[in-house]
Amino acid sequence: MSKHTFVLNGKPVTVDVDDNVRLLWVLRDVLGVRGPKYGCGINVCKACTSHYNGKAFNPCAVRVADVKAGDEITTIEGLPGTVGADLHPMQEAWLTHDVAQCGYCQPGQIMAAVAKVKQVRAEGREISDADLDEIRNVCRCGTYSRIREAIKAGAAKM
Repeated sequence: MSKHTFVLNGKPVTVDVDDNVRLLWVLRDVLGVRGPKYGCGINVCKACTSHYNGKAFNPCAVRVADVKAGDEITTIEGLPGTVGADLHPMQEAWLTHDVAQCGYCQPGQIMAAVAKVKQVRAEGREISDADLDEIRNVCRCGTYSRIREAIKAGAAKM
């Protein structure tokens, strides 16, 4: 076992686990953070999408040893804290557009959407349909049209 320290949702955490444990299991099983969902475990479905230093990533594909002490991991639980509100504008858009059915993929969908909007804004432009096409998170219920509407609405308020 090794000690690993990083910032989770704005607070430093230290865990004592084997270097090869995937970060998803550290988040869920060791730290009790249940927002990132286990879907495939091989970086395909993206149900676990979170932010790693502000960019979308899938903790199912990252070993805890690859996360360094100053790295910031943000999950859906910490997303509202990034804007100092009870809900992030993207979460509000999800509710307004009644996106969720089963809800399983929604934390990952929202985290991917926020990262994409931030990326596009950093490039000095607004979100486009081509940008939305780049978000590859799987929704088993098929609410893709509502997801796209919510992303555009959330982006307008970010």
